[in-house]
Amino acid sequence: MTKNSTLLQHLRQSFVTESHKTESQVITESTSPLIHKTRETKHISSRCANTPPTSSSGVNFHLSTIQGELRFKPFMTNRSTEDFASLIATMTPGPSKIPTSIGECRNLRELYLDSNRFNGSIPKNIGNLTQLTMLYLGENNLEGEIPPEIGNLRELDVLGLSDNYLSGEIPREIGNLERLEVLSARHMSLVGSIPTSIFNISSLTAIVLQVNRLSGKIPDLSALSNLELLNLYGNSLSGNIPDSISNASKLQILELEGNSFTGLIPNSLGSLKFLEQLYLRSNHFTTPDSTIFHSLQNCTYLTVLILSFNPLNCTLPASLSNLPKSLQYFEATACNIRGSIPMDIAGLNNVLSLDLSANELSGSIPAAMGNMRNLQSLVLSENKLQGSISHQLCGLQGLYELSLADNQLDGPLPPCLGDLVSLRRLNFSSNKLHSSIPSRFWSLEDILQLDLLSNYFNGSLPTDIGNLKVLTHLNLSRNLFSSDIPPTIGSLTDLQYLLLSHNGLEGPIPESLGDLKSLVELDLSDNHLSGLIPKSLEQLSYLRFFNVSFNGLEGEIPDRGCFINFTSKSFMNNYALCGSPRLQVQPCKSNNRQSNKALLHVLKYVLPIFGSVIILVAFVVVYKKWQHKSTGKKPTDESFAGEMSMKQWVKMSWSEGINGAGDSSIVQEEDEYFVVKANCISSIMELALNCSADLPEDRMEMKNVVSKLKNIKRNLLNNIHQN
Repeated sequence: MTKNSTLLQHLRQSFVTESHKTESQVITESTSPLIHKTRETKHISSRCANTPPTSSSGVNFHLSTIQGELRFKPFMTNRSTEDFASLIATMTPGPSKIPTSIGECRNLRELYLDSNRFNGSIPKNIGNLTQLTMLYLGENNLEGEIPPEIGNLRELDVLGLSDNYLSGEIPREIGNLERLEVLSARHMSLVGSIPTSIFNISSLTAIVLQVNRLSGKIPDLSALSNLELLNLYGNSLSGNIPDSISNASKLQILELEGNSFTGLIPNSLGSLKFLEQLYLRSNHFTTPDSTIFHSLQNCTYLTVLILSFNPLNCTLPASLSNLPKSLQYFEATACNIRGSIPMDIAGLNNVLSLDLSANELSGSIPAAMGNMRNLQSLVLSENKLQGSISHQLCGLQGLYELSLADNQLDGPLPPCLGDLVSLRRLNFSSNKLHSSIPSRFWSLEDILQLDLLSNYFNGSLPTDIGNLKVLTHLNLSRNLFSSDIPPTIGSLTDLQYLLLSHNGLEGPIPESLGDLKSLVELDLSDNHLSGLIPKSLEQLSYLRFFNVSFNGLEGEIPDRGCFINFTSKSFMNNYALCGSPRLQVQPCKSNNRQSNKALLHVLKYVLPIFGSVIILVAFVVVYKKWQHKSTGKKPTDESFAGEMSMKQWVKMSWSEGINGAGDSSIVQEEDEYFVVKANCISSIMELALNCSADLPEDRMEMKNVVSKLKNIKRNLLNNIHQN
């Protein structure tokens, strides 16, 4: 393999993998260095001006990664009888310019000065190095324009200028380099159009001009019969893709992403038999007849097809599976694709990543997609997909990412999703999914991100949530979850975002949340949480967003650590929070006697719990007796004919109002708070009925009974206060 082909292979690989190696490193890694890279004085043998070379091969001059000042001392031609002069380069700290005396080395064949801190401009007399075949000046701090004198280097095979601060137009004199194979001038500030003379160099195999400010149209490509890589990403180029691109018959990578190209995607792309990667993202291309999918069927080596952010205005053809079997990455985000996902898409069984998000796709997700066994990423979010999630998707055992967010999907989650052990990111947000989350779901121990925002999931959060040890993002907001927040959630020490707002969660905020040292956002707003805000949360040094508003919290708001930065919006509309005036809450009442504090604590938190239990038990007992008295009905009454029991009659009658089944003396209609008290008694009665269910498994657990009673009490006091 030649040096130039090795470089081309590197350019192709680095384009996909974002390699950080310099272009010259690819060649030099396999050869012995010509000089040792040290910070000591360097002696470099070179055949320079006015000295006869010992051979016709010339000399390689390699100073990659030296960092510092480069100085050439005067030639000492009378120092030796050898047929070469001694050139000394010394290192001193700090950046420097490329010396103009380098132009005297007229027999130099290869010059590598990349990956240093050279600044200033490229010396014009570099054009004197007419024997040069390799010139690498990339990854420095060079400024100014590319000197037209480079056009004198007619033996040049590789010109590497990338990753500098060069500006101005590309000299048309570069078109004089008739032997040039690789032109790399990426990540700079070049402007103007691409000289047509460059596209007349038939020897070119790679043109890399990505991330500049180039404008105008792509020149005619008829002469580029050897071109394998064309990268024009991130410029301001416009116009159509010329049909002459079919003459670049060896093209393997075409990167036109991030420009302003318009018009139809030409069918002539289908004649590029060796095309492997096609990037057309973020332009204005169209293909209203879906013809691009038909023409690309001939590109049998195609592995990457990126069409995103173009107004394609098409449907996915039923023959989509006829795309090359080699295809691995297919992305068509925000392309105005309408219609349904064809069933035959499952024929693309070698695809690793499929992204059809932000389109207008409708219908259901084909169950046959579960046969795409190599799929690692499936993104169908922001469409109009309907129906349920097929259990056949559980066949995607290698799935790393699954996003079905922002659709109209309904139904329960398939329990078998808990078997996708490779899953790292799952997003089902903004759908109509319902039921409880299957228990197997909490066995995804390696999942990183879980987003179920805005659905109708219900039930409790299980203690098994603590199994998701490496979870970083958890969003369960805007659902119907109830019960307490399990303390085991504190074991998710990598968690950065915990979002549980707009649910029906009850009970206290677990102290264990203080163990979430990586937490950045914590949102528990719009629930039924009660008790204190744990002081342990003061330890969360990375916490930037905190919201517990619209709950039933009480007690002093912590005032240290991260809480210094939070505003009143974090605590508004709670039961009895107190603290600093800046938080717009009541000041806390101070009491110097610790015994009184302890007594108040008992009265405030312990006694109501036991009292609530005693009241409820007593209420159930009274209710049993009250069945015979306050209803005014006897067990032999004709109302209880058939299967109607006394309890069933009370439950039915209670729905008609408090006086429908109860003693009218319990509360009088002329009472000032008749409605409030009636609602409270009704809630207690409903709870009593639940506690006296015939079957033990139908009865409410006592811990939930206590929580319900506290909520009834809080609602009673709030309503009286508001009235």
